[in-house]
Amino acid sequence: MTARRWPGRDRGSFTAELAAGLPALMLLLLAGLTAVDAVTTRAQCVDAVREGAIAAARGEPGEEAAARVAPGGSIVDARLDQDTVTVTVVARVRLLGGGLPGLTVRASAVAAREPGGPAEIP
Repeated sequence: MTARRWPGRDRGSFTAELAAGLPALMLLLLAGLTAVDAVTTRAQCVDAVREGAIAAARGEPGEEAAARVAPGGSIVDARLDQDTVTVTVVARVRLLGGGLPGLTVRASAVAAREPGGPAEIP
């Protein structure tokens, strides 16, 4: 024989499970959105260094070309070597959901200098 189940014995169990699971769900949602933001920022940095390296290899101002494409607030650096140009972009990604420390995204590209270009980056 099976024991009889009285109606209303598990009242509030859904509320307790929701109260326990909702913070974990919110944490996963914020982590996922932050990851998407970091990947997007990384793609913008890669585009920026590519543009800056090509421009600097042609003798144009590489930092200005990279800064036009780079995410807002990023740091752009272009270095001219004997035969190459190296452009680096560093950007911060703020974590969603509070005053937690952010992530740092970096990208760099190297391009060969074109013959007959200027000796220095303007």
